Amino acid sequence: MSHVVIIGCGVVGAAIAYELSLVPGLRITVLDSQPPAQASTGAALGVLMGVISQKIKGKAWQMRQTSIQRYETLIPELEAIAKRKIPFNRQGILSLCLAGEDLADREKLLEIRQSQGWELEIWDKAKLQNLCPQIDTKNITGAVYSPQDRQLDPTALTLALVEAAQHNGVTFQFGVTVLNSQTSPPFCHQLETTAGQIAADWFVVAAGLGSTPLTTQLHQKVDIRPVLGQALQLHLEHPLGNPDFQPAITGNDVHIVPVGDGDYWIGATVEFPSNGEEIPPNHELLESVKQQAIAFCPELAQANIIRTWSGLRPRPEGRPAPVIGKLPGFNNVLLATGHYRNGVLLAPATAYAIREMIIPINSQ
Repeated sequence: MSHVVIIGCGVVGAAIAYELSLVPGLRITVLDSQPPAQASTGAALGVLMGVISQKIKGKAWQMRQTSIQRYETLIPELEAIAKRKIPFNRQGILSLCLAGEDLADREKLLEIRQSQGWELEIWDKAKLQNLCPQIDTKNITGAVYSPQDRQLDPTALTLALVEAAQHNGVTFQFGVTVLNSQTSPPFCHQLETTAGQIAADWFVVAAGLGSTPLTTQLHQKVDIRPVLGQALQLHLEHPLGNPDFQPAITGNDVHIVPVGDGDYWIGATVEFPSNGEEIPPNHELLESVKQQAIAFCPELAQANIIRTWSGLRPRPEGRPAPVIGKLPGFNNVLLATGHYRNGVLLAPATAYAIREMIIPINSQ
């Protein structure tokens, strides 16, 4: 029986653990220095911009398409096993077109998506005002509506993935830090951890920002840098617009995410380190995101701030995100890291990719 050790239990590591738990004959152990969903996953807004994204071909689009399709079956699957509800907004994503934007690009995207079998709708100002009266259309020319894109709660998803994987026999060890490794390239044989030694046939690095020190230990440094994101939760006494139609709204890279009971997540900033790795949250940037959201939906000016939070996104330096594949120099160390702003969106497709590397589909 092959033993797979996964290092990292954010949404990506948890998704891989669950996906591999569906394969007979694998023993799976997940290690993390923290409880699940504590790092970038816990700070994410869970907006699954697949169909509405500008990625139209190649691996970047294929992964989005795979994940959007998988989520439709994955959420009910996990809810049945874990006996917990995962907030999953099936009312789509509405992308606002600001004055000065070229609508021709949106029309071209609509044609491409239709040829790929996906739906998109272009709304003029009148239709936008009719269906989403909460939106101030003064500086907006229209919108693109993506009925097949989704939004979900990343923490609830990750906890359900963990519970479902445990149900299928996966072992999780939290509060465990990797200290060193025993290797004879092209193989890694075992890890030295704060809980003792652990040997395995496969090691999967899904540790986000923690991937850099792990790969450095293996003398194959994968450089993942932090990018801070801040968000806030606002509460209104009633939902914005039509209470029966509450899509996630996005414009100018600002998301307004309905999470029920008149609550909305607003985010997120994109803040790079100025010197070293430290990124103190810039409160002016968070305020500007809030003001942009109010410009789109003026009623939000009356809302109370329930909480604010921030998280560090793992961005690969000098290469595209995410980093998925074998660690150079090793046949049994796999990378599933550096998803930057798309960890939640791409988690199911990443899990499929790792499964295929361990158990090729033609041998299953």
